[in-house]
Amino acid sequence: MVIAVASGKGGTGKTTVAVGLATVAGRARLLDCDVEEPNAHLFLHPHLTQSCPVTIPVPEVDPDRCARCGRCAEACQFHALAALPGQVLVFPELCHGCGACALACPEGAIREVPRQVGVVERGRAGEITFAHGRLNVGEPMATPVIRAVKAHLDRAGLTLIDAAPGTACPVVEAVKGSDFCLLVTEPTPFGLSDLRLAVEVMERLGLPCGVLINRSDGRDIETESFLTSRGLPLLGRIAFDRAIAEAYARGWNPAEARPELCRSLREILTRILERAQGRQR
Repeated sequence: MVIAVASGKGGTGKTTVAVGLATVAGRARLLDCDVEEPNAHLFLHPHLTQSCPVTIPVPEVDPDRCARCGRCAEACQFHALAALPGQVLVFPELCHGCGACALACPEGAIREVPRQVGVVERGRAGEITFAHGRLNVGEPMATPVIRAVKAHLDRAGLTLIDAAPGTACPVVEAVKGSDFCLLVTEPTPFGLSDLRLAVEVMERLGLPCGVLINRSDGRDIETESFLTSRGLPLLGRIAFDRAIAEAYARGWNPAEARPELCRSLREILTRILERAQGRQR
């Protein structure tokens, strides 16, 4: 079972929920796919034992064989190559590693060389198997690192994926292929607006989802109305609690610092698994 935890905007408590669900699940696998700003490790304090570089293949042009025909630049839809009269320029930061330029070159003047864009680190935190990715500073593409993190996904047990906030490509890459997605929102106009966008993404992907309202004051009328209109389940609420915020600020696992939160998350996880297993059957 693979459960993704996502949110339409940052700051809703997505990582708190993902870490908490992994904690109450016991034996679980947590993959932090927010590779531009991973922070689940700050609360789990895993013992990291492995580190693997993430690379993508980028073109290297042999000037002696290159005929300056420009076919490589024409084939590249990402504008990572520019054919000038005297040379072919390569912009590795724009390259997506698709290999089209090498295939298009009639002279065989292009070979692909690896370029590191990030790293994946693995380890354990008690019974939790942990992995996260770190995108190199200045790199524009997070998806190769996310794919490398998800390579450690194990469908034999329970895997929780902490996705990046928002609705862009990194989120799509993180959640696709999951059995269920838990969308974490907050009872604010911004929270509801971005929740609408996140729900649209899940619908486009055909991914079943439910919603958790974090920092709830119990008067979530507008959010509940939206969920009813879209036929989406409200899987639970986490009440606004200063003690949770204090634990988070100190780098403690809020699920361990607050027993009430543990009980709520355990109930939410049970509801998620029941829905996901029902769809599988």
